[in-house]
Amino acid sequence: MTNVFIVGCGDMGKRVALGYLAEGIPVTALIRSPEKGKLLEALGIKVIIADLDDPATLAGLPTAGAILFYFAPPPGGGHQDPRVRNFCQAPASGAEPSRLIYMSTSGVYGDFGDTTVTEESPAIPLTARGKRRLHAESLLLEWGGDNNVPVIILRVTGIYGPGRLPVSQLTSGEPVLEVGIANLTNRIHADDLVQVCRAAAQRGEGGEIYNVSDGHPSTMTAYFNAAADFLRLPRPRQVTWEEARQVMSPLMLSYVAESRRMDNRKMLEKLEVTLSYPTLAEGIPACGQKL
Repeated sequence: MTNVFIVGCGDMGKRVALGYLAEGIPVTALIRSPEKGKLLEALGIKVIIADLDDPATLAGLPTAGAILFYFAPPPGGGHQDPRVRNFCQAPASGAEPSRLIYMSTSGVYGDFGDTTVTEESPAIPLTARGKRRLHAESLLLEWGGDNNVPVIILRVTGIYGPGRLPVSQLTSGEPVLEVGIANLTNRIHADDLVQVCRAAAQRGEGGEIYNVSDGHPSTMTAYFNAAADFLRLPRPRQVTWEEARQVMSPLMLSYVAESRRMDNRKMLEKLEVTLSYPTLAEGIPACGQKL
């Protein structure tokens, strides 16, 4: 591996980049904000300021032969991802990456109730957010096939970890569903997600999809309660579905309305991943200092 290129270098991009930099592997990141770019440069990451919404800014990207991680989210609204379409049109012939890892979401599956979801399960997203991600997956897989670039799709569940616990929701009084009616949700610790991204870059097969979770689904209510206990904050108020529709944000409602039991065996076996935090019991105490 000679170089890494990260498209959309937010929290997870930075975590992945720092791991490669520690091994002496150069990392370049595409980012839209010059202010955030300066912060990344201070960490040793080479920064390219460009806008995925503006194809004119995407000429000459350092994609040739790179391990490319695409972490940029779709724009809000609609059921498609024009940013991915713009990106796919950017690399010149002969400047293709050696492989591309796309961080998608388990939300592409939609609602499966208590049924186990494998990579063979149909993707029937119910939300616009999930439909945009599924569209991005399709674009990248087609582009990879046309350009002989292995594209690996990671369908990632809810991410938690240092700096990623629901502090603002807990301190602002965001309610959760009552225990008896809360749907199943799934999570992955940020450190384990970095490990999965690295494993996908090394061992992932082109055209393959991998579910990314710790394999121990619980409810959003259980997760918020565990985080509150760790942070020494009051547990959140529990509400009925009728109350939830009145007081929850549309985004939170979209998360708690769906239920899935994610199967992560393919990730563990094919990518040869051993999770450091297979349950919240191990993962939450590893999230840093309590408030």
